Amino acid sequence: MRLIFTACHPLLSREARAALALRMICGLTTDEIARAFLLPEATIAQRIVRAKRTLSESGLAYETPRGEALSERLASVLEVVYLIFNEGYTAARGDEWLRPQLCNDALRMGRVLTSIAPQESEAHGLLALMELNGSRTAARTDQAGDPILLMDQNRGLWDQLQIRRGMLALARSQELGGAGGFYALQAAIIACHAQAGTSSETPWRRISELYAELAAVVRSPIIELNRAVAVGMAEGPAAALVIVDRLADEPVLKTYHLLPSVRGDLLHKLGRFAEARAAFETAASLAGNTREQEFLKRRAAEAGSRALA
Repeated sequence: MRLIFTACHPLLSREARAALALRMICGLTTDEIARAFLLPEATIAQRIVRAKRTLSESGLAYETPRGEALSERLASVLEVVYLIFNEGYTAARGDEWLRPQLCNDALRMGRVLTSIAPQESEAHGLLALMELNGSRTAARTDQAGDPILLMDQNRGLWDQLQIRRGMLALARSQELGGAGGFYALQAAIIACHAQAGTSSETPWRRISELYAELAAVVRSPIIELNRAVAVGMAEGPAAALVIVDRLADEPVLKTYHLLPSVRGDLLHKLGRFAEARAAFETAASLAGNTREQEFLKRRAAEAGSRALA
């Protein structure tokens, strides 16, 4: 944690802090970091080189700061931990869809952060988000390691102890006035899933409202894409497709495989199978993870068969 706090010194730009920490301390590759930020690899590489040079010339102390200095760096440290967890939750590259050790490392760091910054609501919000997402690990892949979609997961495999820990962390974040924070809102969304006994009981309308609140906090095409999924479940695929098609020209989503993947799913539900097949094939070509590629190819083949039926 001291290394991460050092790498997240305000002497560096906000963008450079996370990139440097993820590369030099957490061991993610430049390509994995670039995919996390939806930026070209060369851009991330330049940020890391400049940040290393700045730190080497500054003579900064290797320490975990306190008081105001800690608060000043905390947002960047939380971002680093969040991105580590995300890479473990869904690996950008490689033959395995999950990297559990990264998730465990991020959870451990999240717990440390809540102990050294107990009054920071977003530290508790991030821990809640990771605990709640992590609770589904055993249900997210089949015996072969292939992905299982959320709605198809065996909820009996969800870790109830981890869910309880996540709900306690979320409650603490809300007690500290952080209900509208970036991480706490995401945790509240995952809590909706965690508290639904069956997939049919999922409160999709509430989830879409929470995504709208999240979009008001941070403008992000990815958040809007996630909101589209929730709208599709609450109001139907046609309503969601309108949102997704508006995102088609977003520069950061041009190579983001989940945009055509979500579009393919909506088209499939609408019975537009030939278009769904094309969308899934595009998504497969953009996916960097082998398991996701194969999953999307299977969905494309299924849509193709329906188109010919």
